[in-house]
Amino acid sequence: MSSEAKVERVEGRGCVLRGDDIDTDRIIPARFLRCVTFDGIGAHAFEDDRLQAKGNHALDDPRFAGASILLVGRNFGCGSSREHAPQALWRFGFQAFVGESFAEIFFGNCVAMGLPCVTLPRAELTRLMDSVDLDPQQRLVLDLASGTITSKLGTQAIAMPDGARRQLLEGAWDATAVLLAGGDAIDATADSLPYVRGFAA
Repeated sequence: MSSEAKVERVEGRGCVLRGDDIDTDRIIPARFLRCVTFDGIGAHAFEDDRLQAKGNHALDDPRFAGASILLVGRNFGCGSSREHAPQALWRFGFQAFVGESFAEIFFGNCVAMGLPCVTLPRAELTRLMDSVDLDPQQRLVLDLASGTITSKLGTQAIAMPDGARRQLLEGAWDATAVLLAGGDAIDATADSLPYVRGFAA
């Protein structure tokens, strides 16, 4: 795989978004699913929540402007399976997510985009959120190779399913790239199948 596809670490400031069971309808409201492409969808991340909060939402907090790591709670990304949700968050500027747990389909959609979703135990996550709240300018380093996140608190051990972690570290998360890289093997297999050769003739 191309080395450009490998996701070994994400470094940047954090954004604290508290709350559990935040679903994909809140992340990107259904009316924005009609788009033909994902261009511009990042501007509408958490649109309804942000309107209701009248400027007091984490994504509108100037302390977190430009953050690349979103800190979330338990069961983040639950609800419908819309892949627009990670697309909106990525296009808003987030490159990784740290939470207590993630909904399975949201997690899979993120990995398919090369976006790490890693977990911390509740108490450790709260400590990290509190630290970032107190000093939003601090740098966070999420290191998938070592399985850690480093902040002003020091180094904390994060968790991620090994298969997804290996996909990101090896650059094998991009299904299209994996398919293209195996083109010769695919052709060789097709050539060995008499019923495929028959169709080609």
